[in-house]
Amino acid sequence: MHKRRLGSSGPEVSAIGLGCMSVSGAYGETPDRQDMVRLIRTAVERGVTFFDTAEVYGPFRSEEIVGEALAPFRDQVVIATKFGWNVDPGTGEVLGGLNSRPQQIRRATEGMLKRLGTECIDLLYQHRVDPEVPMPEVAGTVKELIDEGKVRHFGLSEAGVRSIREAHAVQPVTALQSEYSLWTRDPEAEILPLLEELGIGLVPYSPLGKGFLTGGIGRGTRFDGSDLRARIPRFEQQNLEANLALVDVLRRIAERRNATPAQIALAWLLTRRPWIVPIPGTTRPARVEENVEATTVTLTDDDLREIEDADFTVQGARYPDDLMKLSGR
Repeated sequence: MHKRRLGSSGPEVSAIGLGCMSVSGAYGETPDRQDMVRLIRTAVERGVTFFDTAEVYGPFRSEEIVGEALAPFRDQVVIATKFGWNVDPGTGEVLGGLNSRPQQIRRATEGMLKRLGTECIDLLYQHRVDPEVPMPEVAGTVKELIDEGKVRHFGLSEAGVRSIREAHAVQPVTALQSEYSLWTRDPEAEILPLLEELGIGLVPYSPLGKGFLTGGIGRGTRFDGSDLRARIPRFEQQNLEANLALVDVLRRIAERRNATPAQIALAWLLTRRPWIVPIPGTTRPARVEENVEATTVTLTDDDLREIEDADFTVQGARYPDDLMKLSGR
């Protein structure tokens, strides 16, 4: 497995990480816990050293599974998790909305340490920018946790330029986690140049478009109410059918490279900057193998030009309005 460094001073991690949101059942039926423990350990065996979870995934379930799975390998891996939603730290009940007040950050962190079975969180993100709490207070609280030895690095998720600068001025930001893929290229305009300026790494979540760029979702695909994608405009039938034109481009290149569409999509991301580390999620060991092998795929200039020249515009927003309002602040 190739290694990359997150930003100028962050940890060295595998070039492909593992997003662990889906192990808690975000995309439909909740998977068997021990199956997910085995999945994560399979990823370790294949060289993955970067694992991403969050308090709200489950809530708590994903962190518990990650903690159990990685206990035998704790000194070999980097674990990232996130605070920021109004989750009752005792019961796991989601009370609604955001909560990044300093006291809540501290309560959340104590729970994370217990669930992950660790003395220190490698990378602690604010999950979404909380407009009710000044960013200097958030960054200052995480700085205190770093000084106390409970956290190693500070990250932000889906933050905008102003929030990143405000946070970085108080406590250097190691990584930004944002949605970035061939069908979500929003960060390219302002975020990538800023991260390069400040020496911050980028961790793209949903690098495979929540499964769309794998080629496994077609015109007849339907999502039930337990699947997050049922709420996402891009997966509405009319938009989905139009967006399949992008998958057709990936399939053509994949055939030439003896690869899969998912591997082409991940290989493309790896060409964007050397400090980008995508974290595709899955509940299937075969997908872990497929994603890891993307690091062996080399795209030519012609391949990259074909992607850029494709006559294609993504149809549909990446989130419904209520979730979009929480991004880019």
